[in-house]
Amino acid sequence: MTYIPTYEEVMLFVETVRAVSDYDFTNYSVKSFTRRLEKIISDYNFTNVKELIKKIVADREFLEKVVKEITVNTTEFFRDPDVWVYLKQLIREYFFDKEKLVIWSAGCSTGQEVYSMLFLLDMMGLLEKTEIYGTDINEDVIEVARAGQYRVKDVLEYKENFDIVFDQFTPRPRIEDFFEEDPKKSIFHVKEKYRQIPIFTTLDLVKRVNIFGKGFDIIMCRNVLIYFEPQLQNQIFEFFYEELNDDGFLVLGKHESILGDMGMKFRRKDTIYIKKSINHFNW
Repeated sequence: MTYIPTYEEVMLFVETVRAVSDYDFTNYSVKSFTRRLEKIISDYNFTNVKELIKKIVADREFLEKVVKEITVNTTEFFRDPDVWVYLKQLIREYFFDKEKLVIWSAGCSTGQEVYSMLFLLDMMGLLEKTEIYGTDINEDVIEVARAGQYRVKDVLEYKENFDIVFDQFTPRPRIEDFFEEDPKKSIFHVKEKYRQIPIFTTLDLVKRVNIFGKGFDIIMCRNVLIYFEPQLQNQIFEFFYEELNDDGFLVLGKHESILGDMGMKFRRKDTIYIKKSINHFNW
């Protein structure tokens, strides 16, 4: 029979982690957090949450391992390609003539989203004026992103995404145009000209700190905030709003949205929210 932690046990785990580390999961979605905790308990053959807590208190390395498993997220190249097609149109409309384009991928996981953006901007002739930052709480996925190495079969699985995004480009680029293949290891290496641009680093989004000292034209935070409780979501939306330049884009996941008063500070276009400047408000 599957062991399912109670709400009280989940909260005890969260409080313990906060007490013995810098990680704070207080405002994470209880439902999502419970599922991940349930899997960890099963994978490591613990009987209950108390056994898991005893282990993380006694073993810092194990605590870090558990945190990484809790925070790992899935990603892919050009996830939701229709969003990228629309984003391409908006970038051309809003940013094509800008001197510099500054982008932040918050919760970038293993980096496919960052590289997807660079591939697109290269095909649009905007690569040379792009600054892009990728952050995630999980150091392991950041290391993968920095390396820019992916299994060939995993990349080719998203060939349709590439085809949809680049359908109107002439000539249409091939997946192989963005990678160098190591056939012996069946690995695709992202080409050096792309890997040298992004800065990847660990960052806990919950702390709401802009460590780059930049204003952003685009912030991408897709399928991350669904793991947070509404109060924390709104705090992060407020933070993103402050860090965006006027008319900057906030790109969310398909099942994420900004509700209430905070939503009034943006103009929504599908899953893309455009920051209103102060002059747009009717106070």
